[in-house]
Formats: sequence, C-alpha cells, structure tokens
Amino acid sequence: MINRLPIEIANILQASKKNPAQFEELIRSGGYLPPEMELMIDAITALSMGKNILLKGPTGAGKTKFAETLSNLFNQPMFSVNCSVDLDAESLLGFKTLAYKDEKQVIEFVPGPVINSMTHGYFLYIDEINMAKPETLPLINGVLDYRRTITNPFTNEVITAEDGFNVIAAINEGYVGTVPLNEALKNRFVVIEVPYIEGEQLKQLIETNTKLKDPRSIELFVKLSSDLINAVNQGKVAEDAASIRALLDACDLSVLIPPKRAILRSVVDKLDEEREREFVKNLADTLF
Repeated sequence: MINRLPIEIANILQASKKNPAQFEELIRSGGYLPPEMELMIDAITALSMGKNILLKGPTGAGKTKFAETLSNLFNQPMFSVNCSVDLDAESLLGFKTLAYKDEKQVIEFVPGPVINSMTHGYFLYIDEINMAKPETLPLINGVLDYRRTITNPFTNEVITAEDGFNVIAAINEGYVGTVPLNEALKNRFVVIEVPYIEGEQLKQLIETNTKLKDPRSIELFVKLSSDLINAVNQGKVAEDAASIRALLDACDLSVLIPPKRAILRSVVDKLDEEREREFVKNLADTLF
C-alpha cells in the first residue's frame, strides 16, 4: 500500500506515525484495497492535518476496513463506538464505578472510547454515526471542532485532546433507523465517498482475504458482484445485495459447499423482498 502512495504523501504518513506505549492491540490489521488510490491519499492528507473524516457509502463497501487500514498505516490504536438508539453519554465518555483503594471503598471513573482516544492522542472510529439519537452526538461537538475539548459531565474535568487524536466516522444513508446528519455535525468532517470495490481490486481482495483460490471461481464471483452493483444502480435490488462483505462470505463458503448455496446463505437470504431474492438467485444460476 505505502509503495503505491506518492512520495510526498508517504513522507507525511511516515512523519505522522505513532509509537504507542499503550493499547497496541487496538492497532488494526488493515487490508483495504481502495478502488481509487485518491481515496487513501485524501484520507491520509486530512488526518495528518488534524481533520476528521466521514466515510460515506453503501453497506458492505468496506468503510470499516478502510478505517482499520488507516489505523494500521498510521500505526495508531483506534477506539471504536458503534452507534444505536441506545447510545448514551456513558457509552461515549465512560462511567463511575465502586472500587477499593487502600482497603477503602472509593468511586472511580472508567474512561470510555472518547476520553481514552482524546487523552492518548489516538483515533476514534464512530460506526453508523447516523444511527444515534440526534440529542446524543452534540455531546461531542466540541471534540470535533477546533477546540478539541470536552467537559466530562461525570467528573467536571475539562479534557483537551492530545496531538494525533482524530475522528473517523462512517455513515450509511437511507436505512431504517437512521436519521439525517445535522449540518453542524456534518460540517465538522471532510467527507469521503467510498464506492464498491470492483474489477481487479475485488479480484485481489478475494485472493488475499478469502479461502477461495480457484481462478475461474474468483472470476465468476467478480462478475456476480458487477451484475449486482449494476442492479443496485438500476433500482432492481437493495444495496444489501451488493455488499462486498457478503460476497467475501460467499467466496469462503463456496470452498466447501456449492457456490449457489453459498450465495443463498450469504446474500439471498438477507434480502427482504421475494422479488429481489429471485433476481439474485437467477443471476447466480446464470454464472454457476
């Protein structure tokens, strides 16, 4: 990956790399292969300048893998928040608990992902950021802008982020349970559109990230993916049908079970509408 970066960007990345003394286990493994190298260049550039990035794209396009690869390239631990309607201040910031010190019972604060990433100067990944309740995320508005500070409501401590702290968020728009991201929040991010991986990049991804090694079968799965993406663009099936994550699952399963059954388990049975399920089954029938 680094060899494919322009020398100027590679130098910036090298200068921005961390040498963490804690949480090395949170440095992710990487493995994302961008359909366009500009995606990775732009993300590295933004993060190296202290900006937050919002990865925007269809489900299964590899947004989480993209974020994990950035963690790997910067050699930087990455704390994670998975958003839902149940996300609250404790899930973001931490909580108080009873503990014993010198045989006395005391109240201690256990930091959450936001506080941990700020105090250590590490990445914070917020997945499906538009799944959170609108009143929850404004808690961290000050974290996301130039102030880079937050007043911890549980301790009244004012925390300022250390150098290296950045937020990487991901968003799937238009899904059940999501809410539009308000402009004040969106303006705190540099937005990067993450499209589906196709063609040679997808072929390489299958070769390196699944157990499937048969060249002919890999070509057929790449063709299936292309047909599914075209069907999504034409409004024939939901985005879930073209999920790269689901396709990789099907590739793995096809090593031991027939490909059409692997596609049934990994792709078809996840779709809600019978019409869409039949469409994907017909595509699989023409290829396998």
